[in-house]
Amino acid sequence: MLHLLKLIVKEFISMQKRLPLWLKLLYGSGDWGISSINMMRSLFYALYLTDVVGIEPRIASVGALVGIIWDAVNDPIIGIISDRVKSRLGRRRPFLLWFSFPFGLSFILLWTAPHWENQIALMAYVTLAFMISDTFTTLVGVPYLALTPELTRDYDERTTLSSFRTVFQLLAAIAVVIAAPMIVDFSLESGATQQQGFMLAGAVFGGLGALPLFLIGWFIRENHAPEEQEDLPFQETMRIAWKNIPFRYAVGIYMFNWSAVDMIAIGFQYFLIYWVARGNLLAKIHIFGLSLSLESAFYGVLMSVCIICVPFWQWLARTRNKREAYILGMAFWIVVQVMIFTIQPGQTDYLLFIAALAGIGVSAAYILPDSILPDVIEWDELRTRRRQEGIYYGVRTLIRKITGAFVIFLTLQTLGWSGYQAPPDNVTQFTQPASALFAIRLMVSLFGGVILIGSIALAWSYPLSREKYDRIAKLLKRRREEVVIAEK
Repeated sequence: MLHLLKLIVKEFISMQKRLPLWLKLLYGSGDWGISSINMMRSLFYALYLTDVVGIEPRIASVGALVGIIWDAVNDPIIGIISDRVKSRLGRRRPFLLWFSFPFGLSFILLWTAPHWENQIALMAYVTLAFMISDTFTTLVGVPYLALTPELTRDYDERTTLSSFRTVFQLLAAIAVVIAAPMIVDFSLESGATQQQGFMLAGAVFGGLGALPLFLIGWFIRENHAPEEQEDLPFQETMRIAWKNIPFRYAVGIYMFNWSAVDMIAIGFQYFLIYWVARGNLLAKIHIFGLSLSLESAFYGVLMSVCIICVPFWQWLARTRNKREAYILGMAFWIVVQVMIFTIQPGQTDYLLFIAALAGIGVSAAYILPDSILPDVIEWDELRTRRRQEGIYYGVRTLIRKITGAFVIFLTLQTLGWSGYQAPPDNVTQFTQPASALFAIRLMVSLFGGVILIGSIALAWSYPLSREKYDRIAKLLKRRREEVVIAEK
């Protein structure tokens, strides 16, 4: 009887810790707006600068570099500000209530550019628009993510919240890659300009993204404030992280991995339009009875397969080894990269077949590098006796964004030097010089493959095998048990 009472009390306490389903759904929906806007920006912004605004690629690369570096450095600034806010609404909610709708409106601003002849003035305008939009994105994004530990202290509930976020993140990715090109094409077919099409897509995804974030700020309460911790200077943060040898390898893998992803994501728009579609800006393809734009079909197939393959890579990493699973995934993707170079104009069926194969490799690139980082943090805890997740995730995010900035810079520089030409206004058919087409094909295929070889080389030398990690986990468990006994 006593045992039964204990079980009832334990279950009651567990139920008290659980968050209601409506709250999990609402919180998860916040990632729809942030992810959809980031996805649309990463896929279409370079093409918008060169083909719609008409900025020479080498000049556009400078503006993109400045804007994305600002994106990298403003995260910790907004994070520090939100940590120090004191109000009756809490620390994070005021940001969501004040900045959700300006965040949505700023995404429309990103796709507006005046018809100026001066290239430098145009670059200054789009760079400022990018920085304004990105600042509002950070003003809601960082406080939104920081809500997770403040909604619950339960380990499993935090995992559940992250899972709900992931679902909406993937839904947003699918929605953007399919719907955004279709909105732009519909605008062109209706007599509007391509820029008006991008503005309409920005309005749609900006509006749909702003509303959930505002509702989160309105309905959700901050239940738990974490203990305040001493902030370390930036130089000290980098020094501590760099002493962690496995982290150096993890950072290198991360850099090569996402450099390949970014280069292909940026360049594939040009590849689809000017190589596969022979310069037809309104190229369509029929798939599953639907008439889709070429970009929507390609990215839709790729992202669908990417999502389907997530459980496979998780299973392989558990049953074998994260390092081995990652090497296998990247080796497979390199083969696909070589196949991309063989695609000829008009070969849409072959294109979609390769899109499906690419989704398998991209899935590994999305899932496995992030699964390595917690092991690195455990190694550091064994060495220093401190949990320092914030340092490592902060450095990882900084490096990820700076890497992305240089990739878009180098991609646009390559386009400029190859003789790439922006199409005239209001045309739906335009052909690029042979030199530009060759450069585009190299960037989305062989260049990406070479970068992936670098990630494989680092993964091969990565020092934390499954056996070493198991020993680390056992030592940490023993140390924690000793601490508990000492405290008693």
